[in-house]
Order: sequence, then C-alpha cells, then structure tokens
Amino acid sequence: MVPRLALFLVLALAVPGCQLSRSDDRQITVLAASSLTEALTTITERFESDHPGTDVALSFGSSSTLATQVIDGASADVIATASPESMQPVVAEGLGESEPTTFASNSVAVALPADNPGRLRELDDLERDDVKVAVCVPSAPCGGVATALFATADLSLTPVSQEVDVKTVLAKVVAGEVDAGIVYTTDVLAAAADVATLPVPEPDRVTIDYLATPLTTSGDPSLAAEFVESLVSDDGQRVLANSGFSAP
Repeated sequence: MVPRLALFLVLALAVPGCQLSRSDDRQITVLAASSLTEALTTITERFESDHPGTDVALSFGSSSTLATQVIDGASADVIATASPESMQPVVAEGLGESEPTTFASNSVAVALPADNPGRLRELDDLERDDVKVAVCVPSAPCGGVATALFATADLSLTPVSQEVDVKTVLAKVVAGEVDAGIVYTTDVLAAAADVATLPVPEPDRVTIDYLATPLTTSGDPSLAAEFVESLVSDDGQRVLANSGFSAP
C-alpha cells in the first residue's frame, strides 16, 4: 500500500497546474553610512538583478549609531561604515570580520546654499561672527572630518548646530538654515544645483575610508559576503566612482 503522503505527492505532480509551493527567496539587511545612500542604492538594485529572488533591505544612518545598533543586537547581515574608527567596536565585539573590506574613500567638502547668502569665498570666511556653520556630532565620522578640517586649516569657530549624520547637515544647507555645512564631496555631487561649494585647498583636504563586513549574526552569511564582494567588484567600483568616491 502506498503511504498517503507519497500518494499525495504523486497526484499533485500529475495534475496539471497543481504544484507544491516552495520559496527560494533570500533576504539580507544592510546597515550603511548615510553618505552611501545614492551609490549603495544603485549597487543594491544591480545586486538584486544579478541574484533573482534576492531582496536587500537598506538602512542608512550615522556610522557610530549603526555600530551601536549592531552591538545591541539589531537584526542585520552587513554593516558599511564611513571610518575605521566607527567599525572598530563591531570588530572588537567579534561581530564582523577581523579585517573588514575597505571599498572606497571620500573627502571633505564645504557645502553652501545655492545662492551663497553668506558671500563666502574662502575657508577663512567660516570664522566670521555672522556666518552660521553646521557640522555632524563629534561621534559621527563626518564630525571627525569637520574637526580635522578646522585643525588643518587653522580655523577657530563654533558651529551653530551638530547633526546626527551628514545628510541632515546637507539638508540644513539646502534649506538655507545655515551659511555652510561640512559634508563630503559625494554629498555636494549628489545635491548638484541645490548647493554651491567653498574650495578646500589641497593641503587642507581631509579624506576618510569606508569599510564593510558581513556580520557573524547574519542569517545568510554567504549572501552577506557576496554583497560585500559586490562593493569591490569592477561594477561596484564604477558606481562608487560615478557618485564621487575614490578607490580605496
């Protein structure tokens, strides 16, 4: 006598249009620095196209905040930060690779509202009492970049606001709430005609490296590793370059 389950399988496969449901869908969550928004969105779209049935959920924010979320147990598969310092706590907790992948670099930029209401012409103008400057909080990589710029350019000033991430700084500039914001080269490129820029002389230029790692808590470690590899692939590097990032 044929067991009932075996008989059901035979009948289900024999009847046209009747088949057992099975899902091969795979999903990962990527936590990434907000300055990666445009580039990583494009890379993700191509990754999903190359991996049918795959869904990549992106969550952007301040690198230091994302690292804290990972340490606190957030459900994620990959983290990409805007500095080695913000990645270090994740590695120290054994939640990422001991040597994360460096996949891009970025440089400091000074964004101004498109009509430049402060009439800024050079970095020294940022020190004027009537000029309002926004930066990121010190714990965020973009905050560290601002501090480094002020030090290398020998500038002494007090920002009117400290924002959680670089996109929030940029938003204040675009809205005309401040006269200048310390952001990244990629941000002014993404904002296009919405902002003007203040030249940063080469001796004062500050750069920063971006790192990524699969997380040891990932539910799909092989897919997470493939996503990180896509960042250093030829196609991934082209997308990053088009967004204004430099090669690592």
